[in-house]
Order: sequence, then structure tokens, then C-alpha cells
Amino acid sequence: MRVLVIEDERKVANFIKHGLEEERYIVDTAGDGVAGVEMAMNNHFDAILLDVMLPGKDGFTVLKDLRDSGVSTPILMLTARGTTEDRVTGLDLGADDYLPKPFSFEELVARIRSILRRSSPDKSTKLRCGELVLDTVSHLAYRGGREIELTTKEYALLEYLMRNKNRILSRSTITQHVWKHNFDPESNIIDVYIKRLRSKIERDDLKPLIQSIRGVGYRMRETTQDE
Repeated sequence: MRVLVIEDERKVANFIKHGLEEERYIVDTAGDGVAGVEMAMNNHFDAILLDVMLPGKDGFTVLKDLRDSGVSTPILMLTARGTTEDRVTGLDLGADDYLPKPFSFEELVARIRSILRRSSPDKSTKLRCGELVLDTVSHLAYRGGREIELTTKEYALLEYLMRNKNRILSRSTITQHVWKHNFDPESNIIDVYIKRLRSKIERDDLKPLIQSIRGVGYRMRETTQDE
């Protein structure tokens, strides 16, 4: 899952970025409100962490600009100003949650998982597709009671597919959410990782879960017909 951190304090931004990357998120950062709006408008993110006190545009203005422009990405506000008035302002402008500084990193990650669940049909911390289970807290995958070992990128790809179960996802959409670069139509990176995932989650004659949509991309389904 891809997260944008809009935070002007470099040490704080780097702390969050490195911590989230260890939790297998793809992380981009912006150091001011103007850059944050531009990045959020021109890229696809699954969640945005937004500081209130920013140069250029403050966090409330950034939030209002994004919501007025139709950006519905879940937004978690971060601020050292933890007054009730500030929280009410942020929530009324369209924030999904509010976390005052200083905060524990464990709580930050838990709140990110929480806002991601709100925007997903599956509200559990365990994503399911048939007998395949992905635990988003422990980052472990299981199928048929067997633990499946995943690399960081394989996990990120599987989580995105499972959060969007039954949706047809184009290669460009998958690239923007799982990798930090724009889609290259000449690249076969998506196909390579899909093949790796299939070899792990569809082994031992288990029913296939990832369906290829010719000329478009992929879809994760609980049952698929032979192609």
C-alpha cells in the first residue's frame, strides 16, 4: 500500500518513512503544503499522513483543497496542537482520523490500518480470499493452514490485490500503488511478480485465485474458471 507523508520536519518525516517501509508500505514524502497538494493530486495513494503546521499551505488548507478537488484518499492528521477545536476543524474538513504529537509509532501504524479498513469492504485486520488469509498486523500469509513466505514486494502486491478483491486492476494502477514510479508499458515487472505470487499461493493443485484479464491486468477472485 502506498502512503504520502506531508511533513516539514525532516527528522519526523524520515522517522515515519523508514518505520513505515519496515512495515512494508511504499512511502513518498512532501516537505510543504503546496508540494503535498501537487503530489496527492497527481499520484494514487492509499493513505495520506498530513501535518497541520506546514509552510506554503497549512494542513487544514491542504485538506480542504484535496477534498474540494474530489480526492477521497483516507487522511490522518498529525499535529502538536491537540486542542479539541483543531480536531473538530480537521474532522469537519474531511479528515478520517487525528493523531496528536508526540505519538507512538505502534499507534500510528494501527491508525493507518484502521483508516484503510474503513475504505475497504473487509473490515478485519485479516484479509481473506477463499482459504487464503493475509494478516496485515503480522504480515503473514496462510493457505490451507500452511504459512506462505513472502518478500516485501510480494506482500505489498498481494495485500493490494486482496484489498481490491473482485476488481479488475490495470497494470498501471498496480504499479502506482505497489511501486514508486509510473507505469512503463514495456516493463514486465508486474507479470514477473504475479507469476511469483501464483507459484506460492496456488501450489499443490489449489484453485487459482489470480485471474489474468487479457490486455488489461489482473483480478483476484475466490473462484476462477480455466482460461
